[in-house]
Amino acid sequence: MTEKHDDAAADLLIKEVDEDLRQDELNRLWKKHGGLLTAAAVALVLSVAGWQGWQGWDAKQRQAASSRYSETSALVEQGKKDEASEVLAKLAAEGPKGYRLLAELRRADMAQQAGDFAGAAALYSKIAADSGVDKVYRDMSAIRAAYLVLDTSDPAAVEKSVEPLAVEASSWRHSAREILALAALKRGDAARAADLLAKIAEDAAAPQGLRTRAAELLAATGQRARS
Repeated sequence: MTEKHDDAAADLLIKEVDEDLRQDELNRLWKKHGGLLTAAAVALVLSVAGWQGWQGWDAKQRQAASSRYSETSALVEQGKKDEASEVLAKLAAEGPKGYRLLAELRRADMAQQAGDFAGAAALYSKIAADSGVDKVYRDMSAIRAAYLVLDTSDPAAVEKSVEPLAVEASSWRHSAREILALAALKRGDAARAADLLAKIAEDAAAPQGLRTRAAELLAATGQRARS
C-alpha cells in the first residue's frame, strides 16, 4: 500500500471514529436530557397552538363586540335608547379594550344628548382618570367633562382638571384656555380671563370658532385682541 493510500485510509478511519464519538455523545446526552428536550418540544408546540387559539378567540370576541356596538345604533334609531344604553353598559364592562372605550364614549354622548350633563360628565371623567386609556382620549374626555360641568361646579375644581392641558405642548390647549377663561370670569377674575382669551384670539393655530368666541368674550369684558 502506498503512502497516499495509507493517508486516505487514516483519514477515513478518523472520520469514522469522529462520527462514532459524536453519535455516542448524542446518545449519552439524549439518555441524560431526552425527557427535558421532549418536554421542551411539546411545550413549544403547545405554546404555538395556544397562541393561535388565543388569536382565534380574540378575533371572535372582537367580532361579537363589533356586532353589539353596531346593534346600539339600530336601537337608538328605533327609539330604544334604554336598551341601547344597557348593551353599551355591558360592552363597557366586558368587551375588548377598544370597544370598552367606544362604549363609554357613546354612553357619555347619549347622556349629553338626553340632557343628563352630570351623568355625561361623570362618564367622561371616568375615562379621563383611566390610565389604561390612551392619553389623547383621556385629555379629550377631561375637556368634555369640564365644559359640561362649568356652569354647575366649583370653578377652582374645573380649573384644576384642565390646567395641565393649557400648556403649549398640549393639543387641547385652546379649549383648555377657553374653559380656564370662563372659570375665571365665573370667579370674577376678568383680568385673567382677558389674558387667556387674548392668547386664543391671537393664536393663528387655534380653531376659527374658538378665536371668534374669544374675541367676542374679550369685547364683552372691555378688552380686545392685540391683532
